[in-house]
This record gives sequence, structure tokens and C-alpha cells, in this order.
Amino acid sequence: QVQLVESGGGLVQAGGSLRLSCAASGGTFSTYAMGWFRQAPGKEREFVATISASGHTTYYPDSVKGRFTISRDNAKNTVYLQMNSLKPEDTAVYYCAARQGVPTTTRGAYSYWGQGTQVTVSS
Repeated sequence: QVQLVESGGGLVQAGGSLRLSCAASGGTFSTYAMGWFRQAPGKEREFVATISASGHTTYYPDSVKGRFTISRDNAKNTVYLQMNSLKPEDTAVYYCAARQGVPTTTRGAYSYWGQGTQVTVSS
């Protein structure tokens, strides 16, 4: 019922910035907690950021804290991931996810996933 489509990925030099977008359709976007996860080749899909349905609560792992910011615009049914000071180790496919409930870092708690968008950071 809920469809998620990521966009905004690309190639950027280390130290640069990108803003990813995730457009949601179906369901009621304003009731879903949203998350961003990423997966590099040969690695597990890891938590990047999450935001509550209201947008008032966010969580980040230490690996991105202070560099990445998750936000949402419920009027546009869109969640964003602003990525600054990018590092080569940020290179991965970035996935948007949604769940009905509180924000969480756990992959299995999310019911809906986008197709992913590639982010490549060159040194």
C-alpha cells in the first residue's frame, strides 16, 4: 500500500554534500515514522537516520551524527536526508523506509522500503 521512491543520489567529492529525497504514496504519510538505511557492497544494511511522524524526534548513529540531517515535509509526503562533509566510507546504496509507530533503528521494524539510490563519494 505504501510506495517509497528515493532520488538525489550521485557522485560527489569527499567533503561535498548531497540531499536525498524519498517520496511516499499510499497510506497516511503523517502517521509513519521514517528511516534511512545504507548498504555498501559486502556489508550489512546499516541504520543511518530516523524521524518520528511529527518530525520532532530524530536519531542518528555516531558514524553520521553532526554530518547528516533527516527531515520531513508532511504536506509533500516527502522525507529528506541532507548529507554534508561526505566521506568515501559514506559510499553506499541509500534506502528509505517507513513504519507505523515510533522511530526505531531496527531494520526489521520497517514495513516498507524504497528501491534505493546510489551515493558515491570519491577521495
